[in-house]
Amino acid sequence: MEETKRQVVNFGAGPAKLPRSVMLQAQKEFVDYGGLGFSVMEMSHRSSEFSKIINTAENFLRDLLNIPENYKILFLQGGGTGQFSAVPLNLIGLKEGRCADYIVTGTWSAKAAKEAENYAKVNVIHPKLATYTQIPDPSSWHLNPEASYVYYCANETVHGVEFDFVPDVKGAVLVCDMSSNFLSKPVDVSKFGVIFAGAQKNIGCAGVTVVIVREDLLGFALKECPTVLDYKIQAGNGSLYNTPPCFSIYIMQLVLKWIKNNGGAASMEQFSLIKSQMIYDIIDDSHGFYVCPVEIKSRSRMNIPFYIGSANGDDGLEKKFLDKAAELGMVSLKGHRSVGGIRVSLYNAVTVEEAQNLAAFMRSFMQMH
Repeated sequence: MEETKRQVVNFGAGPAKLPRSVMLQAQKEFVDYGGLGFSVMEMSHRSSEFSKIINTAENFLRDLLNIPENYKILFLQGGGTGQFSAVPLNLIGLKEGRCADYIVTGTWSAKAAKEAENYAKVNVIHPKLATYTQIPDPSSWHLNPEASYVYYCANETVHGVEFDFVPDVKGAVLVCDMSSNFLSKPVDVSKFGVIFAGAQKNIGCAGVTVVIVREDLLGFALKECPTVLDYKIQAGNGSLYNTPPCFSIYIMQLVLKWIKNNGGAASMEQFSLIKSQMIYDIIDDSHGFYVCPVEIKSRSRMNIPFYIGSANGDDGLEKKFLDKAAELGMVSLKGHRSVGGIRVSLYNAVTVEEAQNLAAFMRSFMQMH
């Protein structure tokens, strides 16, 4: 294979781009990890070598997010979707009424609320949104004081809606799906009961889901909760109750180290603001050629959905845009199948320069059409 093969930039919503230096290190260590003569892929999860990898990953996370001592960090399987079940199964028993409050701002929080209905009485705390284009005003929320927890999704990848604040839930247990903006900015973990995040967007590859849970919330799982989803059992076994996704944890550890070496969560936030603003500026200055349906204060730094030609999109123009972008090595820009259009995802590993190249292409495409 030629060394000069051109670089392709993946603007996909996840699995997403990984830092090149991480990929090269993983490649270098793939067959022979640390001089052991075998791969992480082949390593026993009970070995001292793997123990070092998983502990290093946990230490990086604690350091990057200043995670307090009274929180456990779990590395689980089943993705964010597995946690849609795990959250109610572990927490609904906190109060006798077995009910939970949900804020529904897009596809993923809607799916989580629907899944929770299998185990709990679900209360959506705000009037139903006609379209997922904004965060509902907190003055319209009706929290149920008897709810076991309040749940929200910090960033909706399909609709491009992001919370720019942590909901004030009056002391209730707050649960957050941070799958798509995890470690893209600093977070005060002490405000949350549970945070979970699939790794395949900002911190690694598919296969591992990080769960950060406050210790006083362990031990309330319903008796029908599967053992692999029981936070107390997983915490008691250091995420090694069964074989964890070893290679995904190894890749995540490399990405966490990369984030730390590049200035940590605060630095990731600065870059995310620069990258996303560049794209939004072109959309806003395009006189309606590019249309982003999301209200300005709810816009995501991570996922930018837009239509080309009109508010509903022109299929012909959008196809031309995707084809031309692909020719230029910019891939995975097609919008989610449920909403169509174009979607630009700007996770941590996408560089400012790559976002600039996309912005330049968007400008020239607009001038041509």
